[in-house]
Amino acid sequence: MGRGWLNTGGADVTLADLRGKVVVLDFWTFCCINCLHVLDELRELEAEHRDVLVIVGVHSPKFAHEADPVALAAAVERYEVHHPVLDDPDLVTWQAYTARAWPTLVVIDPEGYVVAQMAGEGHAHAVEALVRELVAEHEAKGTLHRGDGPYVPPTPQPTTLRFPAKAVELPGGTFLVADAGHHALTEVAADGETLVRRIGTGERGLVDGGPDEARLSEPNGLALVPEALRAQVGYDVLVADTVNHALRGVRLADGHVTTVAGTGEQFMVGAVDNVRPDDADGPRTERSGFAYAGPARDVRLSSPWDVTWFEPWGVFVVAMAGHHTLWTFDPVAGTVQHVAGTMNEGLVDGPATDAWFAQPSGLSVAGEHVWLADSETSALRRLDAAGADPADATVRTVVGEGLFDFGHRDGAADEARLQHPLGVAVLPDGSVLVADTYNGALRRWAPDPDGGPGHVTTLATDLAEPSGLVLPAGDAGHVLVVESAAHRLTRVALPADATGTHVDGGAHRTRRPVTDVAGGEVRLEVVFTPAPGQKLDTRWGPSTSLQVSATPPELLLDGAGTDVDLVRTLRLDPAVGEGVLHVTARAASCDGDPEIEHPACHLAAQDWGVPVRITAGAADTLTLPLLG
Repeated sequence: MGRGWLNTGGADVTLADLRGKVVVLDFWTFCCINCLHVLDELRELEAEHRDVLVIVGVHSPKFAHEADPVALAAAVERYEVHHPVLDDPDLVTWQAYTARAWPTLVVIDPEGYVVAQMAGEGHAHAVEALVRELVAEHEAKGTLHRGDGPYVPPTPQPTTLRFPAKAVELPGGTFLVADAGHHALTEVAADGETLVRRIGTGERGLVDGGPDEARLSEPNGLALVPEALRAQVGYDVLVADTVNHALRGVRLADGHVTTVAGTGEQFMVGAVDNVRPDDADGPRTERSGFAYAGPARDVRLSSPWDVTWFEPWGVFVVAMAGHHTLWTFDPVAGTVQHVAGTMNEGLVDGPATDAWFAQPSGLSVAGEHVWLADSETSALRRLDAAGADPADATVRTVVGEGLFDFGHRDGAADEARLQHPLGVAVLPDGSVLVADTYNGALRRWAPDPDGGPGHVTTLATDLAEPSGLVLPAGDAGHVLVVESAAHRLTRVALPADATGTHVDGGAHRTRRPVTDVAGGEVRLEVVFTPAPGQKLDTRWGPSTSLQVSATPPELLLDGAGTDVDLVRTLRLDPAVGEGVLHVTARAASCDGDPEIEHPACHLAAQDWGVPVRITAGAADTLTLPLLG
């Protein structure tokens, strides 16, 4: 079934061993933000039903680095996965259960039968309802067995830092580190090692207060508030508190933490309750097209991963990895605004309002440019301001090809490849350092004097998942690298001319099982069945939407675009032969009991990239389970 098991004390696990339990298979890969959202969605359910429910993570990697068993073991610890995990590097189990997307959940009843399959995030309520239904049914039948499951927790090793994400140099020369694995902020001395203090209790949570009572959850990005604004806003550092879907302000004098943006709940694309409702004083939020704006504490955020001050707009720019966008946060006005990205995942340049990103995760500013590491497209990209109005900004890609193209290749920027970078830093000469995370390397892009695409070199290798970069003041010869998987900050010398060396580890494309389909007309069916006790939510119009496109676009002769029906006839061009169908589906459901005055509502959503090959005699129906 796979290469081996984690979190089982070395034991193998079979479905026969789990007979009598409700089993949920979670197909995931640790680069995927949606997969990380699902891990968080399932935590409470897993804790509540541990005697009858066994969640089994099936790790089916996208990137080459994710197939490394050492990297997987680190990720399982980093994200506090408290259930057995099967290492499935060749996607054998993935194919056995016909998974087509990360993440996918498969529910198996206590007698070993598959009873549901669902793709994407937002399914926690559906899984909860199904587990309760199955527990009641099989307890009555006598086929439910209560007791401990096969999970054996690993023994963590104490370290000063634990999976640090990013760092920032403080005015006194010390460094404040987003200590994600400790759910805290850790200040270390100028040597990058000696502990000065911790801010936060070390327990997951969203609690404001002093350093011994505040709680965070996997903080990532950090940025200093401009000195002129610190007294006015009441804090000195802005923190992207990723799993809390919030921005936090930290006062350095006493370590006090305050939530300054976000409600603590995740923004779900397509949901109607992403902003708090208007009150008697008038509109509190506005939505223009896809752009959200309003009081920062009234708008939901989604996995903010990095923050940086952008002087041309007088605001912070926020890399909102959770739904592939850029936002701004005005600390004086206390407002947020969605300014770039359509919330579709991919690589599309052009006007900021039309651009597609894929988990933007690192930011750095140079003049009127915001450089960003767009991790899932393995890309280095740039947002160019054209004045003070964000609506005039544009986006261009400097390095990178798309969602499934990666590698470690230096040379001309339009041919170079990265692998899931998470950090960037602009050097004084205008070149850009990249924390090339999954290649374990420090890379540099340099512009061409003649206006060409630029050139990429490698400055250092053998780094352990570098995720952040700091250019220490007064030390132009070094960069401080946040080596996340090594739990440390490492000072790396920059070559005198910063040219580095040329590496050609090749360019790669993620290979997933190809689906054979007939040429001509193909019926696309996205299956969605509301969970027990739920019904489709039609209070504000259609409760479903389906968007379809293709790479190359010529593959799809008819059927592209967005509509509300989850069934659509596509017409594929046999002359093109093969490509990828990009399908985005969403469905909203609410409590179905009419006696409930304020029904709870939920949104299920998933983006599929389905490789297809036109084959004579193949099926003329493509079925994708959103929830079925």
